[in-house]
Amino acid sequence: NAMIASLETETGKALPPGRKSGIKANFRDEEVAKVTIFQEVGGLVGRVILAYLALVIVSRQSLLRIFLIPAAVFVPLLFYWISTSLKSEDSLIWIKAGIFLAGLLTVAQFSFWGNYIPRVFPLHLRGTGESFAANIGGRILGTLAAFLTLTFSASKPPDPSKIAIAGAAVAGAYALIGLVLSWMLPEPNAELENE
Repeated sequence: NAMIASLETETGKALPPGRKSGIKANFRDEEVAKVTIFQEVGGLVGRVILAYLALVIVSRQSLLRIFLIPAAVFVPLLFYWISTSLKSEDSLIWIKAGIFLAGLLTVAQFSFWGNYIPRVFPLHLRGTGESFAANIGGRILGTLAAFLTLTFSASKPPDPSKIAIAGAAVAGAYALIGLVLSWMLPEPNAELENE
């Protein structure tokens, strides 16, 4: 709105409604891009923290849960909070901070697999194990999360609050499944590491 007012002051006349909505849309795209940067930086920090903790923590199950348990609580709560805060003027800085932390907790878990899989599969199966995990887990199940979120939040016109609520439910379900399955992960065998 400030940008529109500034342009109208410069030109001395009111901008047409179509031009105003175009400016607002471009402004929203810029803000979304800025939020995405916070997620990316959070993910990078998560990778660094995971790399350090992988040297200190022997149990791979414990290492994963250091990120999984907080993510299982924080990410669904973040999306729920976003669904109630979208109309608030001052929520953007808190959304950015939340997205940073969500990126940190989530991307660290992705990086975990690159550290874990080579330790649990024998040398001749490592490529197959990593490929299966990346393609089935990352591509199919990850894409399914987006599909479920949009399906559960279907409305005309699209409602960002409903999308955030559905995202909270899907993220919570995925985190709960991951937490349950994390108890079934085998600890790496020292013999495999030395192959």
